Amino acid sequence: MPARAPGVRKPARISNINVAVALFTPRDGALAVLLVPAARSARPRDRWSLPSDALLADETLDDAAARIARGVLGTPPSMMDQAFARTETRAASPQGQFTVTYFGLAPESGLGGSSSGSWIATSDVPSIAAKLNEDVEAAVSAMRARVDLQPIAFKLLPTAFTLSELQSVYELLLGRRLHKASFRRSLHASSLVEATDEWRSEGRGRPAQLFRYSPPRRRRRRRGIRFDLLG
Repeated sequence: MPARAPGVRKPARISNINVAVALFTPRDGALAVLLVPAARSARPRDRWSLPSDALLADETLDDAAARIARGVLGTPPSMMDQAFARTETRAASPQGQFTVTYFGLAPESGLGGSSSGSWIATSDVPSIAAKLNEDVEAAVSAMRARVDLQPIAFKLLPTAFTLSELQSVYELLLGRRLHKASFRRSLHASSLVEATDEWRSEGRGRPAQLFRYSPPRRRRRRRGIRFDLLG
């Protein structure tokens, strides 16, 4: 959204509509989620929450999610999509509190200068708070349901990458190991990548060829990767 001119009043907040974002990034070989200090933390276990804010009167839900993510990351996430919505009844809000949660990907795990958030491994979230863990799990599930339907994994990689790097990202997003030969056969059959003329050394042995994401082309049939068939 464009910046507002000085002196222009900010739009009103729609108090009963909240937007939250679950931002994920690879960190130390695990999938991490960005958590921020909760506004009201009566108990130590409730001191963390997902970044969130009330919807403004002049923005869409997508606009709000992008604003919140940009505010904590300092830059826009590489992708964002709606994960789930939930309605809660509270004494302070008789009409109910409606929360829409998005998931997003951040290739770099840096944070904006004003952010006080922390990247927490998703496996460590259950020890923080049960409700927060439910929200994170629901966001992860929504993301995993789209992994073989959208080019999500490529949003966490540079323009050129090795197939080993791509498989590692898929394994991170899916939360399980994939058979190398089966993954590569399915990957090539899906027409998701194309080879470049570049190579990169990955330690001992011959250098690995670099690939790039191949966007859909007209009249070209594309198949998703059947992860349910990969051991």
